[in-house]
Amino acid sequence: MFSIGHLSASTQQRLRVYAFDAFSLICLIAVAAKVVVSYHRRRPHACTKIDRCRCVNAVLPRRAQPLRGIRYLNTWPLRGCDGQRPFGLPSALSLGRKATRAHSGGCALADYRRSEDGTRAALRRAMAGENPRLERLPEHGPTIATFYREHYLPYVKSYKRSWNTDETMIRLHVVPALGERAMGSVIPPDIARLIETMRERGYAAGTCNRALILLSYGYTLALRWGVEGVEQNPAKALRELKEDNRIERYLTNEQTQRLLVAVNESHNPLLASIVAFLIYTGARRREVLDARWDDVDMVRKLWRIPKTKSGKVRHVPLSKGAWQLLSALRAEGVPLNGCVFANPRTGLPFVSIFHSWDAARQRAGLPELRLHDLRHSFASFLVNAGRSLYEVQELLGHADIRTTARYAHLSRERLFEAVEAVPVMTMQSE
Repeated sequence: MFSIGHLSASTQQRLRVYAFDAFSLICLIAVAAKVVVSYHRRRPHACTKIDRCRCVNAVLPRRAQPLRGIRYLNTWPLRGCDGQRPFGLPSALSLGRKATRAHSGGCALADYRRSEDGTRAALRRAMAGENPRLERLPEHGPTIATFYREHYLPYVKSYKRSWNTDETMIRLHVVPALGERAMGSVIPPDIARLIETMRERGYAAGTCNRALILLSYGYTLALRWGVEGVEQNPAKALRELKEDNRIERYLTNEQTQRLLVAVNESHNPLLASIVAFLIYTGARRREVLDARWDDVDMVRKLWRIPKTKSGKVRHVPLSKGAWQLLSALRAEGVPLNGCVFANPRTGLPFVSIFHSWDAARQRAGLPELRLHDLRHSFASFLVNAGRSLYEVQELLGHADIRTTARYAHLSRERLFEAVEAVPVMTMQSE
């Protein structure tokens, strides 16, 4: 140990002063360094200079998920010119040859290369002054798949009864074709290609138009809600396809009798009553299957339909045939506090009667006949009997008379009777 006892008193005093000054200087330097470090930590990072004391090829954002089979090696942390790690990035990922050979494990080469590309992209963003921790949203707003699944569907579910039709359209057509595209990047030709693809696959014009209307309404909502990146509605630039929904399939009196015989032979004991009630009332299939005794007024001969396609309550007058059918069901002792045509096994409405209906129409020699065609037949019976289209409109519950006109299929006999109203003129020769 160094001793100063042999030195003179004045020399010892000078050495003590020098030592004290040196210690004070060291303390001042330490305090100053601490202040400088604290200042650089608080200010935004804008450094692009990288400390190359170690070989660093890439860095990972803190939220990055490690791939299976790769172990991430800690090396010297990435530093900028101010000595701080940019935006609190974690330690660098060593992608040298040793790490590749020793730690690649069973990971697929493609996955490993994707990981390397992602880490290099994160490093470039950090060098450019961006924060890799922040989620990078598409420049033109959310993707089609994200918006229609997370925003459009929850909204339409709150008020639209047929929202499941929209969900099917989105899942089967919209998302496969445009799901990965940002909403703001979609242009009218993109939607036109979707419609054309659907047409090539054999979809009807009405189905294609529904896809177009769904896309247009979604963009309208996005503009109304101020979704960032969406500035226009590209679907509005396209015209709907021309639809020809005039269905000429309706029953004649002879076909009706054959059908009634076939449904009476069905293994479903209620199929004959359901089919007959559809013909008597012209109601929709789901309206009849969900009919309840509480909504039937046998005294006034009225059937109340609380939930119709238009969302309005509708009252259907019961014809003599419909009234007698319901009276026969009541006479069988069915519970009057449930469904009119309840499934005997469950006591609940039928979910579907397709299999029994399909077998019956095959026996009747009418394989193409649909249950909805019974509604057409109801309208045709009325028109052929001389009833006005206004009466048919009220009985079918149509809001637009043009819809009713589509169901008014006049028989050729009625047309022949109409032209006979023109008197025969005698041509006199000179």
